[in-house]
Amino acid sequence: MLAENTVAPDFTLPDGKGNAVSLSSFKGKKVVVYFYPKDNTAGCTRQACAFAADYSEYAEMGVVVIGISKDSVASHSKFAEKYSLPFILLSDEGLEAIKAYDVWQEKKLCGKTSFGVVRTSYVVGEDGIIEKVFPKANPDKNSSEILEYLKNRCRG
Repeated sequence: MLAENTVAPDFTLPDGKGNAVSLSSFKGKKVVVYFYPKDNTAGCTRQACAFAADYSEYAEMGVVVIGISKDSVASHSKFAEKYSLPFILLSDEGLEAIKAYDVWQEKKLCGKTSFGVVRTSYVVGEDGIIEKVFPKANPDKNSSEILEYLKNRCRG
């Protein structure tokens, strides 16, 4: 995982329509960048739907939400359409951002070891600095935990 108070690595990746999206294009806005393993799997679907359900609150605060996985552009397009996801999904088939954000890690499942994306969320400040890291994010609680953090920051 990358540490809080460090520069968020910039990336340029295709969205579900194939348009290039760069983190740097959101400078001046707070951005939630969440990394997840795979479209249309149980946990990832619950996480995406939770972000979708909370999306109006993010929008009201002017916060951009970006989900990134190694799935293809076509997969993201179908996933977003199937669940009416209102936020940006980016395809990182080359693992550029996934590795830059140190979420490509060894995982153990049923005694087998493999590499994969460790579900992690970052809140990137308006200045491009990582404000908050949510490591090993719980798909059911991640969006609400991030909203709580953002609301507390605004009050503080």
